[in-house]
Amino acid sequence: MTPALVTAALIGGALVHTLLLPRLLTRWTALRRAPGEALALWQAVSLTGVVCALLAAPVAALTFGADRPRLLAAALVVSGLMLLRLLLSGHRIGTDLRRMRARQRELIDLVGDRSDGRGGRIAVVAHASPAAYCLPGRRDRIVLSQGAVDQLDDAQLDAVLAHEHAHLRQRHDLLLELFTVLHESVPGPLRAPGALREVGLLAEILADRAATTTGGAAPRDLAHALVTMAEGTRPATPAEATSAPGTTPYPVSLSAGHQVTERLQAIAAPEPGMGLRTTLLLLALGALATPWMLVSLLFVQGL
Repeated sequence: MTPALVTAALIGGALVHTLLLPRLLTRWTALRRAPGEALALWQAVSLTGVVCALLAAPVAALTFGADRPRLLAAALVVSGLMLLRLLLSGHRIGTDLRRMRARQRELIDLVGDRSDGRGGRIAVVAHASPAAYCLPGRRDRIVLSQGAVDQLDDAQLDAVLAHEHAHLRQRHDLLLELFTVLHESVPGPLRAPGALREVGLLAEILADRAATTTGGAAPRDLAHALVTMAEGTRPATPAEATSAPGTTPYPVSLSAGHQVTERLQAIAAPEPGMGLRTTLLLLALGALATPWMLVSLLFVQGL
C-alpha cells in the first residue's frame, strides 16, 4: 500500500467511524443484551474515528510532504479541525460538568445526608416527582427525591439504590463524559443522531443488570420502581434543575422516563451468550487496531 493510499485510508476511516458505523450501531438493538461489551464497541468506534482523523496529516506530511498538495491539504484540514474541536469539546464539557456538580453539591450540602445502609451516603430533597441520581466525586452520594421515598416500597427503594451504586462503582460518569467529548468533537452535521441517547441507555441497562445480578435487587422490584418513577409527575427532576444548559445531563439517573420501554425489555431479557459478547469485543479490538495497522504498513514498507 502506497503512502497516498494509507493517507486516503485514514481519512476514509475517520469518515466511516464517525458517519457510518455510529448510525448502524444505533439500529443494532441486539447490543442492548450485552451492554458492557456494547459500550466498549461504541467507545472503540468513536475513538478510532478521532485517531484516524488526527493521524491523517502527520502521515501525509511524513510520507510525501508537498509532492501531493491536494491530499496533504485535505489531511491537514481533517486533522486540524478534529484536534481543535477535540480540545474545545473537552474543555467545554469538562468545565460545564464540574461547575454543575459543584452547584449540585452546594445544594445537597444544605439538605444533609445519611447512611444508606450500603456503605454510601444518601440525601433526600423536597421534590414531589419520584427521582434518583448519583453524584460522583471525592464524596460519592446518592440523591433521592421525597417523591421517590414516599411512592416506592422498601424493596423498590433498595433496587433504586443498587442501581445508583452500580453507576458509582463502575464510574459510568467518566465513560459518558469521554464519549460525549468524542461525540461533540465531530462537526454537528456529521454526528450520528441518537448516539448519545443510545450510549446513555446502555449505561442505564448496565446499571440495571448490575443491580439485579450483584446488587441483590429483584428484577420485578426494579421494574416496578422504574415504572413508578417514569409515571410520576415530573416538571423537572433535581438533576435537571441544576444541569448546565447545552450539556448532556450528568450523572445518569434512574428517572429517565423516555427509556422505560427499552429498559423493561432489557430487564426481562435473558443473559446474552458468549457468542454475542465475544463478537462485540472482537469488533471493538478490530476498530481500535485499524489506524495503527495502516500506519504500521508504512514502516514495514520503509516509508
